[in-house]
Amino acid sequence: MRHQRIARWGVVAAGLLLIASACSSNRAGDDPTGTAGTAGGTTAPADTGLPTDTFGDLATPCGAGDASGATEQGVTDASIAIGYGDDKGFTGSPGLNEELGDAMDAMIEWCNSLGGINGRKIVGHRYDAALLNSAQVIKEACAQDFMLVGEGFAGDENMEADRIACKLVSVPGFQLSPNAAMGPMQYMGLPFPVDRFNPATLELALQTYPEFAQGYDWISHDSPFVQLAQGKLTSAIASLGGKAGDCGVEIKSAGGDNYRALVQKYKECGVTALWDNATPTPPGYALLDAMKVEGFKPTIMTETTWYLDQVTEANSDGLTEGINVTMQFQPFENADLVPAVADYLSVVNATGGKIGTLGMQATSSFLLWATAAKECGADLTRQCMVDHLSKVTEWTGGGLHAPSSPGGNLPPSCGLIMKVEGDHYVQVAPEERGKFYCADGGPAETDPATWGIEINADRVATTYLTDDIITPSA
Repeated sequence: MRHQRIARWGVVAAGLLLIASACSSNRAGDDPTGTAGTAGGTTAPADTGLPTDTFGDLATPCGAGDASGATEQGVTDASIAIGYGDDKGFTGSPGLNEELGDAMDAMIEWCNSLGGINGRKIVGHRYDAALLNSAQVIKEACAQDFMLVGEGFAGDENMEADRIACKLVSVPGFQLSPNAAMGPMQYMGLPFPVDRFNPATLELALQTYPEFAQGYDWISHDSPFVQLAQGKLTSAIASLGGKAGDCGVEIKSAGGDNYRALVQKYKECGVTALWDNATPTPPGYALLDAMKVEGFKPTIMTETTWYLDQVTEANSDGLTEGINVTMQFQPFENADLVPAVADYLSVVNATGGKIGTLGMQATSSFLLWATAAKECGADLTRQCMVDHLSKVTEWTGGGLHAPSSPGGNLPPSCGLIMKVEGDHYVQVAPEERGKFYCADGGPAETDPATWGIEINADRVATTYLTDDIITPSA
């Protein structure tokens, strides 16, 4: 059984990675056959093999062909070199977000087994930035890779200037810093721009649980990164009519709080709904335990950072019962209804990789890259890739997640809510499993005061921008 590693709360980067990646988690899978768990009493059917002609509802971009020519750095008659990776070697949290690299390992092996891209086999260079070494990673990638694909590094701020300087086009798995999220020459399968947000999960939370619309408060944390994300969410929820309270509760990341006293503050404040946008931590569990002791039973909403095996495992005595999780991905429990989820599980389980929604993000970005690369045919250049990627305005990774616009750097406007019931998660909204709730009007605008950077009229960060970048052909 492959247990996910619990990130040490002393290292805020682990939680930050998950928050900033549009609500992702590192929930581990424990079924080597690639079958899903249970949801609503339904067991997913066994997966009998790897996908071939399709991945979910997407025509497989991988296959044989006669493409040839050394058209660009990293491209030869026979191969295409791409870079990817994670921070798994970080000693403060070993295995940090390694499901990104594991998914890329698996997808490259799967794609090559089908013939590669138009006959060119993919050569993958997996990098381990170990949280602090992203500057060295980008130097290596700039020297040998055609593109970056499906990567996710906590220190992407430290590599963005060099990436732009060497014109290394990227289809990342996730981005953390605002400059990377709004950088030029990047097209992510599930974008997370600073100037737009997905209103669907927030609307759905307010509709499903009216107490959030009537007034809620945060389970606040002393991490500045979590506080920054909380500020953005507070502004977004307020734009939809939700009002945040101020009970004065903040959890110390190092622990040691009087958690029962904190619960009393909530009770005296009169709140009946709480929102936590951090990742599960020992102090967070201690607060939940104090709520149980004090008989305080608020409705709790969280981000996909709480879509973890450890959360259901902690529910043996009802500690996490009823916790809600907002998501833009189809959960693993829906693999019996969503072929793309079953395909992701089968491909990654075939190589013994770590399962998680961050891995699904890397998979979506790989499929996006491979689809564009196939369309470029023999003339595989970075310019051709930018031309094709910039035209992709609706993308689901074959059905892995709600529709996004990589070409427009726009997030989805659909989502769902899962809830802990016993030892598993169930979908509570919308009620029909496998379906998303979608907000009218598409992605909503965020408050410019929360951006942290300047962007130009093309919605590109100006911090490291130069005149020598690859832009879509007219």
